[in-house]
Amino acid sequence: MSGPHTTLAVTEDGIALVTLVNPPVNSLHPTVLQSLFNHLREAQARQEVKAIVITGANGRFCAGFDINQFVQSSGGGGIDAHINDAFCDLIESGPKPTVAAVQTMALGGGCELALACNARVCTPGTSFGLPELQLGIIPGFGGTQRLPRAVGLQKAVEMMLTSTPIKDRAARELGLADEVVPPGQLLEVAKRVAFDIAAGKRARVQTLYRTDKLEPLGEALAILQFARSQAAKRARHLMHPLLCLDAIQYGIEHGGRAGLQKEGECFGAAAALDTHKALVHIFFAQRSTKKIRGVTDTGLRPRPIKRVAVLGGGLMGSGIATACVLAGVEVLLKEVNQKFLDAGMGRIQSNLASRVKKGRMTEQMAQAAMSRVQGALDYSGFGSVDMVIEAAIEDVGLKQEIFAELERSCRKDAILATNTSTINIELVGAKTSCADRILGAHFFSPAHVMPLLEIVRTDQTSKQVILDTLELSTKIKKTPVVVGNCTGFAVNRVFFPYTQAACMLVDMGLDPYRIDKIIAGFGMPMGPFRLSDLVGADIGLHVGKNFLESFSKRCYPARIIQLLNENKRLGEKSGRGFYKYDARRRASPDPDLAPLVQQSRKGAGLYQDGAPPPKMNDQDIVEFIFFPVVNEGCRVIDEGIVDKPADLDVAMVMGMGFPAFRGGLIFWADLVGADYICQRLAGWAKQFSGTALQGFFKPSAYLERCARQGTKLSAGKGAASKL
Repeated sequence: MSGPHTTLAVTEDGIALVTLVNPPVNSLHPTVLQSLFNHLREAQARQEVKAIVITGANGRFCAGFDINQFVQSSGGGGIDAHINDAFCDLIESGPKPTVAAVQTMALGGGCELALACNARVCTPGTSFGLPELQLGIIPGFGGTQRLPRAVGLQKAVEMMLTSTPIKDRAARELGLADEVVPPGQLLEVAKRVAFDIAAGKRARVQTLYRTDKLEPLGEALAILQFARSQAAKRARHLMHPLLCLDAIQYGIEHGGRAGLQKEGECFGAAAALDTHKALVHIFFAQRSTKKIRGVTDTGLRPRPIKRVAVLGGGLMGSGIATACVLAGVEVLLKEVNQKFLDAGMGRIQSNLASRVKKGRMTEQMAQAAMSRVQGALDYSGFGSVDMVIEAAIEDVGLKQEIFAELERSCRKDAILATNTSTINIELVGAKTSCADRILGAHFFSPAHVMPLLEIVRTDQTSKQVILDTLELSTKIKKTPVVVGNCTGFAVNRVFFPYTQAACMLVDMGLDPYRIDKIIAGFGMPMGPFRLSDLVGADIGLHVGKNFLESFSKRCYPARIIQLLNENKRLGEKSGRGFYKYDARRRASPDPDLAPLVQQSRKGAGLYQDGAPPPKMNDQDIVEFIFFPVVNEGCRVIDEGIVDKPADLDVAMVMGMGFPAFRGGLIFWADLVGADYICQRLAGWAKQFSGTALQGFFKPSAYLERCARQGTKLSAGKGAASKL
């Protein structure tokens, strides 16, 4: 039988083996669930069957409900309200006991299926968890009721709210797994446990009705109250964690079976939220960035990249090198002198030591990773590398000299990449004759931590080179977004109006600290001024000049950034910027900023000293700052800088911290509506008519077209229209 299904086999001694079959992770497609319940009904009815073992094919148990169903249906993802009844009546409390034989993973609905069984046997390394909140929903197959009864309320709440799985050893200690056995013994031990339960030699546990692991009611309610306060503090925009806690608490107070009914209601409420739609969108968008039309669909195969040369051992270069050695890639780190080389090697060592300290790797693993780095002061060893990533300072002339030397020193098939964040890639390779193997590999700082990699192609970059770099991104655990060549590429270009609009508001009389608070309240990791301090006002000034030169008709020269530089208030690194910083780099408002703000306002001429600032509520400020960003995103889509609009959403979430629960910049803009955004921008453009600021707000042709036609901004084809 092909397609998602289950199989049923009954052994001579009366064990019914039901196997989930839906490669690669045996997800619970509705067809699988229907087949599972049909086979369970048959097994429960057959006289020769004494007990049932449920397992998964291909060395995996189950990774949960089929997420594709959330896209294809609305308000519940295709989950039938009667499924929980089937879990109770056919798995947990049916005439014949059930045992889950779990290998590799039991996540989401897979974990809930295992919890409904009367016992669980697993293999070493198996993960158990309920990560549903990552998708804006809550467990819907009884997880909110059974997990607290299996492992205790405190641990269950932690696992659900953080979406953090546990491994086999912890599962065994907590009672989630009854036995841990080698893979070759899994089915035999599971059958033996099933026989023992059927024969009365072992207690048959029905988790839904257990109370022995639950804390006393008063303590349980205190745990839930604390969890609510933490959820409201850490995720104040999100309702679904509170809905999850509602379902858990109802079951604690009224019993597990009543809790299942409440869980269904809360699941439906969570599934109807925009948060769920947004997080599912990001989930799939993140997985589709590696599919590039005209590149990954041409039949080409990626070439393995085993050895990479990194030019520059500064913060960025050492971070790139760290990401490579962690993935098993050999690195040749080049610097201009021994002092700089030693510093670069030291940074890599420090990065690895930090991971050891945090428990993410052992000392032996760190030593093995460090052994993959070799230092160099010249280009003599560059003939052995598959790829070079240049991470020198942002100086066009220097980069051109480096790339000319790379062409002479490297193999004719070696990929030559630059980590520049703003410089035109064609300009970097202008003094070479190998434009087909030159591209941008724009990492975000710190490079070994940040998950995004912008792969910048030019019109000359070969498809093979793009494909190979995509393969490397997977190997070093980065999410790639392939973008076109322009000032700022995708992320920095789209976000240049962000700080400029915020600075404009300050020049109009608004308090920068209020602005930061509102933007952080919108869901950004920090406000634009705190971000400026983190990056450095000197970096902001340097990068801003590139945008002023390239997009002069729609830029706002932020005088306050210039003044910060003149007064050596560069942010965290200098101890003062928009904020002041203590020895532990904790930020607090700085009264000494006021004279610079007044000077900036005087130069801008947008605010009269002593006059009240414009009346703008929180929503006004969010829109004033983000709608110009959306407008630039529309231009990026229209120009084909991104392959598809969803790629821009991923880039904004991973590169600039745009809140994932809003689905990314374009997804959020579609929820707001192109017509509304266009009207607001046009209103501001009219407000500043006749000044240089008019162009900053003027709606782009793409935005106007979508507003006029009533189409979504995400409907654009991006680079596909250019192919």
